Amino acid sequence: MKKILLIAACLFAACAVFAKDEERTWTEASSLTLIGKMFPDTPNPYHRIDTVKYKGFTSTENKQVRMSSGLAVCFVTDSPEIFVKTDYANPSNSTNITGTSSRGYDLYIKKDGKWLWAGSGAPSWDNLGKEVRIVRHMDGSEHECLMYLPTFSEENSIQIGIKAGCSIRPAEAPFRHKVGLFGSSYMHGASTSRAGMAVPAQLTRMTGIQILSIACSGNSKLQSYYAEALRDADVDAYIFDSFSNPGAKMIDERLFPYIEIIREKKPNTPIIFIGTIWRERNNFDLESYKSETHKIHVADSLMKIACKRYNDVYYVPSDASTPEHNHQVDGIHPDDYSYELWAKSIAGPIQKILRKYGIK
Repeated sequence: MKKILLIAACLFAACAVFAKDEERTWTEASSLTLIGKMFPDTPNPYHRIDTVKYKGFTSTENKQVRMSSGLAVCFVTDSPEIFVKTDYANPSNSTNITGTSSRGYDLYIKKDGKWLWAGSGAPSWDNLGKEVRIVRHMDGSEHECLMYLPTFSEENSIQIGIKAGCSIRPAEAPFRHKVGLFGSSYMHGASTSRAGMAVPAQLTRMTGIQILSIACSGNSKLQSYYAEALRDADVDAYIFDSFSNPGAKMIDERLFPYIEIIREKKPNTPIIFIGTIWRERNNFDLESYKSETHKIHVADSLMKIACKRYNDVYYVPSDASTPEHNHQVDGIHPDDYSYELWAKSIAGPIQKILRKYGIK
């Protein structure tokens, strides 16, 4: 009798799984339209740099450039609900960033010509391979979708699920031009609640210009091997968040050689450096205050020289502060609102520079 009950239970479970699969169809995200990708020919479509082709990265940097931060998939579907199922190579369980941002998905849908947030989600740590519903109860008409991929995880496969009988197809890339960005944890999306709130994602939606992000938390230090990779990218311009991670001495030693490596292959491509932001931990930490203010002074001084020495090099200050000085998660990284302020502070000046080169 026990055997009969066990067999019946197994058959019921199998039928339930089959029914669940029959309820929706699955499409690999990379077969749709991936945007935000600086190097389109990586063996794994969700990696940002081919670490076999480009050498010199530390083990941490190797992991970071294989993370999908800054990438998004664009598609059109008439499904009233959208799911995601992930085969993670290296999922994140960070302490200063939500699981929704670090290993989850963030969906925007175009409405009345604007990108409107539609839903987000991530699997729990105990259910990493399970499907996650991102949005439901939509009206069944076709929608143009923009789904941001995890900020701090590496994926082998990402499948988008829709209701069986509905359609899904690649969308036209919704943003213009290609502007490469290399930056710190700020650009990587540290402490964001969801991936679409990272600065490169916000800048793209604000300006309509596609930002291709190679952001590596703690590791944007004007390294020569990054410059050697970045200069190979097919981009119209560069944005560098280069003064958030290195100290004053490193900035002094590396800034001009870094620019010159890029210039060897890209003699006329505009290069825009953005200033770092004020860290609220400086309010009472006197050592932090001293080193940060010195670093900012050095960066400001050297960039005045760089802008005169090199053609098509620019410096744009940043500001993510609020009057309350109350919008950083850990005294270093902004929350979503503060990241929005940062993106807004640089969007206008960057657009003004890019318009000189027909990038608008």
